[in-house]
Amino acid sequence: MFADLLLEGAVSRIEGPLLFAEREARVGLNAAVEILGSDGGTRLGRVAALDETSMVIEVLQPTAGLGLTGTSLRLRPEPLLFGVGPNMLGRVFDSLGRPIDGGPPVSARARMRIEGLAINPSWRALPRDFIETGVSAIDLMNSLVRGQKLPLFSAGGLPHDRLATEIAQRARLRGEQREEFAIVFVGMGVSHDTAEQFRRAMESSGALGHTVLFLNLADEPGMQRLLTPRYALTAAEYLAFVEGRHVLVIMTDMTNYCEALREVSASHGEIPGRKGYPGYMYSDLAALYERAGCIRGVAGTLTQLPILTMPGDDIGHPIPDLTGYITEGQIVLDRELDRRGIYPPIKVLPSLSRLMDAGTGEGYTHADHPALAHQLFAAYARAIRVRTLASVMGEQGLPDADRAFLAFGQRFEEQLLQQAAGRTLEQSMEEGWKALRGLPRTELTRLSDAQIKRYLAEGADA
Repeated sequence: MFADLLLEGAVSRIEGPLLFAEREARVGLNAAVEILGSDGGTRLGRVAALDETSMVIEVLQPTAGLGLTGTSLRLRPEPLLFGVGPNMLGRVFDSLGRPIDGGPPVSARARMRIEGLAINPSWRALPRDFIETGVSAIDLMNSLVRGQKLPLFSAGGLPHDRLATEIAQRARLRGEQREEFAIVFVGMGVSHDTAEQFRRAMESSGALGHTVLFLNLADEPGMQRLLTPRYALTAAEYLAFVEGRHVLVIMTDMTNYCEALREVSASHGEIPGRKGYPGYMYSDLAALYERAGCIRGVAGTLTQLPILTMPGDDIGHPIPDLTGYITEGQIVLDRELDRRGIYPPIKVLPSLSRLMDAGTGEGYTHADHPALAHQLFAAYARAIRVRTLASVMGEQGLPDADRAFLAFGQRFEEQLLQQAAGRTLEQSMEEGWKALRGLPRTELTRLSDAQIKRYLAEGADA
């Protein structure tokens, strides 16, 4: 390890956000660098590549005003670090972890590497326990479990920002651990108006008190966009694995992050892969997503809800495709439901939470929750098939059972999926039982006789 070293006259070339310099000292990959310009400004950077004689530095702030002469480099003996502490809650930070809410600097109890440390697979515990989001289509049908990474696939023009804000405002733990819950909300590549909407929504709802907010604006350099989730996840890891809190990280929009990754890769002259994205995008995304989880012997957990917009509504695009490989399911928003005024427009059938069974049922949510969810899935799948058949032969030509499923599909979308306010899990289950009551009892093959008698008999009170 060595002390800070000042290099003068080492810069040989500047190309956009990249600064090329002679390697005149011992330095490591990803080491932090301060760039001192002749204009009197100081910019932050990091070593992106190096060989025996030269190094490439990513400048994380605009390079306007820098020249080959008069620019000095201060090399630090460490990578980029983030000063973290419990008083981060209620604060708003920029892309590089600097407070932008007018408050004092964070009193740091620790300085942690923003790249994070890999979790030993043998230390990981199976994610369990339920996080209530207030959204029926998620809580009831595709439950979010503590320690899980469950992405939300959206598309341009769909209300994913509104949904992300509402989840951040309403998400909570059930039972005695409510005070141990915290949210890290990350906005990447957002406009100034959207960033202000996020901030005001969290302040007005009172949720900002247990939230850490990171905002990266659309007009900021792509280099900063790549660091924003890393600073945010570092804050989340401290709150979860040091302070023992249960942390939900909401990241929007991961497509903006991947576009910045493609831009930076092109500036490095790297060979592009599918649709111009770098071949290492899978491992780069995995380095972010795999920071979620539960660690044996540690009280806290880190859960991720990344949100991305699918370019061209294509779920096979590299961004959602790779994300689906890494994560444990997906929540899909649907343009047709949105056109019909259904909010939130969650398309239930292609949505999936692979860890739902581990965090729901008796001892976690409700003993009848899994059976109800399975029956709703099966009934809605049949309703969609009957709807297609009715479009060909007409509703009047359908048997009575099929017409009952057709009516169920409408109730399911307009009463269960559609919601103007947040719901508790119990309220969502009640809406689910109500939707099933018009179906023939013989078709409810996923429910026990006792459940049918308790919830679906005449006069039954859900």
